[in-house]
Amino acid sequence: MTNQILNERYQIEQELGRQTGRRTYLAEDLQSQERVVVKLLLLGPDFDWQDLKLFEREAETLKTLEHPAIPRYLDYFEVDTADNKGFGLVQSYVAGKSLESHLISGRTFSESEVKELAIALLEILRYLHQLKSPVIHRDIKPSNILLTDRSGNSVGQVYLVDFGSVQNLAATEGSTITVVGTYGYMPPEQFGGRCTPASDLYSLGATLIYLVTGLHPTELPQKDLQIQFRQSCNLSEEFADWLEWMSEPSLSQRFKSAKIAITALKKPRPRKQAKLASRDQNPQPVESEIVLRKNHRYLELSLPKQGFSIRHIATISFATPFALGTALMNFMGSGVAIANFLQFAAIVTIILTILSGFYQRLYIHIYFYKKQLVLTHDLLGIKWHIIRSLKNASHLKLATSGAIKYGRKPWLVIVTSAVSYDFSSYANLTLEEMEWLAQELHKYLGLPLHKVED
Repeated sequence: MTNQILNERYQIEQELGRQTGRRTYLAEDLQSQERVVVKLLLLGPDFDWQDLKLFEREAETLKTLEHPAIPRYLDYFEVDTADNKGFGLVQSYVAGKSLESHLISGRTFSESEVKELAIALLEILRYLHQLKSPVIHRDIKPSNILLTDRSGNSVGQVYLVDFGSVQNLAATEGSTITVVGTYGYMPPEQFGGRCTPASDLYSLGATLIYLVTGLHPTELPQKDLQIQFRQSCNLSEEFADWLEWMSEPSLSQRFKSAKIAITALKKPRPRKQAKLASRDQNPQPVESEIVLRKNHRYLELSLPKQGFSIRHIATISFATPFALGTALMNFMGSGVAIANFLQFAAIVTIILTILSGFYQRLYIHIYFYKKQLVLTHDLLGIKWHIIRSLKNASHLKLATSGAIKYGRKPWLVIVTSAVSYDFSSYANLTLEEMEWLAQELHKYLGLPLHKVED
């Protein structure tokens, strides 16, 4: 098809890839004189309507994405020539080689370069997974990651391409999921049609294992479905541990988000200790940021605060017009004094809301003694304590998964004869973290634990 013009606009220069019923070409856009990538889905004897569904989904997804490391959607058209009939998708062209091509040509990557690539790719996944309707790529592998040549101290610019297997997570609820992906880079749950953001993390982990070993995961031995790569490369213990977490076959033991994976890469912890902890009947969730310390005198919890929330933003948005004086004209009939008072109150409200948001980004420390708990707050070096009595504590109450299926957050409280102390007001914790904390407090305080559906 060289030199053929598609849709009266795109002149084919060369073929980039070929699969059954699919073609990928490098072309020139005769209108913009820019190079573009044209992907064709051809109607033929091997045509499957499921392929058209995936092709259209790729186009619709690309339309919604705006990220410098993801090709831009440019056009979509029908192909109707004497030789071919089908559909075409046009994307911006990235002048880079795939990771697979780099390794085949002899390029090697140091551990620091692999970490740099890992963070860059995790940031792309973080963007995709945090969209209002999370997007799961489902086919991350060395041939779908492009990398430009080294420049200065940089390993090169990295790009994630080929969204032909993409899945909108919101669309999976109550529907049948097509099993797509590449053997060796697909996590076990994806074979069963299940897909979560953590599924992309597994594929990325397997891709990075290919970079450090030069071998595809299918060429490496496995033990209990875990890829055994350590004997085929020379890595630090910490980074090897991190790669094992990324490629953990058990979804419950794998990192659950790109954000958690980035944090774990920058602040590593030994996997051997985590394995020992997992033998406990109540292991801490691997992605949890809670810090727990115990001794014979007290149990200490350090809980990450929630930070700025919708409530903070709404309060500031409502108060700003009053603080600027633009909403005070309606009150002038009641006197200037009232208008001035409202403006002063709005300014104070904004200041307190901002301080509250910054404060809630910090950790809160809770000390549990046998007969009391102490909340320790620290804001800009100023510390204060709030003491609560546990003398009349009767039991712990935990919301189960049935309680949160209607969109409510999980909660955990200590019930006393006078009041209940609610942990959900201190931090934004997951149900798994609540369940783990409930068991820890149950053992330490000796209080009965009641699970309820609220």
